[in-house]
Amino acid sequence: MSEPQTLLHSIFGFPAFRPGQEEIVDAVLAGRNTLAIMPTGGGKSLCFQLPALCRDGVTVVISPLIALMRDQVRALRAAGVEAGALTSGNTEEETEEVFSALDAGRLKLLYMAPERLASAATLPMLRRIKTTLIAVDEAHCVSQWGHDFRPDYLRIGDLRRSLGVPLAAFTATADEETRAEIVTRLFDGAAPATFLRGFDRPNIHLAFAVKDTPRAQILRFAAARKGRSGIVYCATRAKTETLAQALREEGHAACFYHGGMDPEARRQVEVRFQREDGLIVVATVAFGMGIDKPDIRWVAHADLPKSIEGYYQEIGRAGRDGTPAETMTLYGPDDIRLRRSQIDEGLAPPDRKAADHARLNALLGLAEAMKCRRQVLLGYFGETAGPCGNCDLCDRPADLFDATEAVRKALSAILRTGEWFGAGHLIDILTGSQTEKMRERGHDKLPTFAVGRDLSKAAWGAVFRQMMGRDLVRPDPDRHGALRMTDAARPILRGEESITLRRDTIASAQPRAAVRALVADEDAPLLSALKAKRRALAEAAGVPAYVIFPDRTLIEMAETRPTDLDGMAGITGVGAKKLESYGAAFLEVINGAAEALHPQRMRLAGRPAGPVFDRLADVQLALSRGEDGTGKYLSVTHSTLRLIAERRPGSLSDLERIQGMGEQKVERFGQAFLDVLREA
Repeated sequence: MSEPQTLLHSIFGFPAFRPGQEEIVDAVLAGRNTLAIMPTGGGKSLCFQLPALCRDGVTVVISPLIALMRDQVRALRAAGVEAGALTSGNTEEETEEVFSALDAGRLKLLYMAPERLASAATLPMLRRIKTTLIAVDEAHCVSQWGHDFRPDYLRIGDLRRSLGVPLAAFTATADEETRAEIVTRLFDGAAPATFLRGFDRPNIHLAFAVKDTPRAQILRFAAARKGRSGIVYCATRAKTETLAQALREEGHAACFYHGGMDPEARRQVEVRFQREDGLIVVATVAFGMGIDKPDIRWVAHADLPKSIEGYYQEIGRAGRDGTPAETMTLYGPDDIRLRRSQIDEGLAPPDRKAADHARLNALLGLAEAMKCRRQVLLGYFGETAGPCGNCDLCDRPADLFDATEAVRKALSAILRTGEWFGAGHLIDILTGSQTEKMRERGHDKLPTFAVGRDLSKAAWGAVFRQMMGRDLVRPDPDRHGALRMTDAARPILRGEESITLRRDTIASAQPRAAVRALVADEDAPLLSALKAKRRALAEAAGVPAYVIFPDRTLIEMAETRPTDLDGMAGITGVGAKKLESYGAAFLEVINGAAEALHPQRMRLAGRPAGPVFDRLADVQLALSRGEDGTGKYLSVTHSTLRLIAERRPGSLSDLERIQGMGEQKVERFGQAFLDVLREA
């Protein structure tokens, strides 16, 4: 069994585990049933990929999307790991290649969709290839309460029992209810080793804005981030097309994506997004879950998402590389009405509708937050935190006021008109507007007529929007969206509770400047040159650019400017296979042509044994004809020099036992080699 720390560096190029990874890897490696909830970008896949390489047999990975599986397989192969996927998108040749690798015992990780478990041939095949571990990616899909329910995930528990192997489940999106159902469905209710590794993504800036000419708001946001990859989420298919066109007219590289498109057209958008720098995709939520692109710099919502889980998952597609990323979510009263009506008009049972309203309430609470948004977001997932300093409300605190009397006046107007009217007419009543509708219905005679003239119509709009956001009033689908009071509002109406609201934010909202450049000005030209080399290599190989190296790795190269392959091996993300494949090419960009290393020396690049190998090679060359230069030529192979540099024998007898040495070579080189090792 291999040491995970060694493989972490040699294969994946990481100097150390990220917080929380090591104990999860240890639990999976020990064969314990495991449930890990980790933030997007927190390194979930490594927590099952690394144990798979350390364990005997094959690890089967159940994953929900073909694009996600293809991404991970490509990345693993680029790192020198044997992996394959059996998907409906495979060609016959690809499937044949996977089965050949399985039969030859070369494959360590096999990816498949849960739908394949319905096939009667799957279980015998998994037994035949000696499956020793099941890993479940996006495990929230097993839950009715999860963001993306997939019924075939329910077969995984049966598979675990049939194979009698441990199971490790991973997700970034699971509240307490969803976690409980995962345990029931996958682990028969027996508590697995559970790791809740936090939901915070501190590199992502959180921001919400009230809609005010929303198309212009999106265009301004994108203009400040021109040339950076981003996603704009929309509630409707039609809006994705019109907004993408508007972005193109403003000079952006932009395209749209939704479920109504031809499958080939959708695939082309996915490929473009993976391979092009700076592309914006305007999409419905159908886009993104299977895209493992680490350098998405921003995510914007042109409409309010459906739930706080959906919001968290969608913004989580930004900044997976750990460098700064930004979000902006637009919302308004129409969004709240739409989301409420979608729940009320759905076919779900009453308890499910109540739960969906509660989830929407949590999202609206985040939208209308009065303090640090990250505190509110993490609080929903059961975590506490101090002010983050990286959200719009930390940048600029909300302007608050005691709205108790205003809310009581609004509720009175709703009740005195029989809960038959929307916010527009109610605001006319409160501000004393003499409209024809007002006179026809006699509402100008109500006690509440004109009692709210102290606030403008825009300010009253903000009050009603926040009342909807606090679930004090809801649009009634049976009354064409008229507002009706909820039980939560009664204590305020009776004067038993007070309420604080934000003043309207539309007029005072200031556009935020984009996050700083990824590198200092003096390193920017080199970073551009490294990206150009990456793009050329990616196009030649037919893979996304980040499969060669992610932005984070190129940034470190530009900042540290390694001078040789040993230095390059110390860059995060440069494992042995990638060093061999791409190290010299990127060194040439940084410094000009790099000196080629012997393959045995290449295996020691970046390790303490590397300089020892170099000194041993110098000594061997100097003594190849003896100390006086007249003896019989004798040499030690590079393979043997590598073994000596790695094992560091401490005596002549230990040295003689190294493969490739022997009495004659020890007599010629032994003492000099030991001197080198002692100095090292």
